[in-house]
Amino acid sequence: MNTKLTLTIEQEIIKKAKAYAKAKNRSLSDIIENYLKFLTATESKDSEKLNPLIESLKGSFKAPKDFDYKKELQKRREDKYL
Repeated sequence: MNTKLTLTIEQEIIKKAKAYAKAKNRSLSDIIENYLKFLTATESKDSEKLNPLIESLKGSFKAPKDFDYKKELQKRREDKYL
C-alpha cells in the first residue's frame, strides 16, 4: 500500500534529483523509496556492507602489531596544522 509523504528539501536539490530521475527513466518517488529500503535493510551492524571502493582496499595495508592509529593521526594533524 502506497502512502503519500511530504518532505521539505531545498529547491535546487529537488531540481537536480528530478533531472537525475529523468535521465535514469525512473520516478523520483521510486528512487527515494529504494534508497530508504537500502538504509533500513535489516542487516546486523556486524555484517554491514562496505562501499565497493572501500571493500577493494581491505587488506592492502598491513600495519605493525604495535601501531597506534590514534597517536599517528594526532602526530599527522600536529605536523599539518601546527
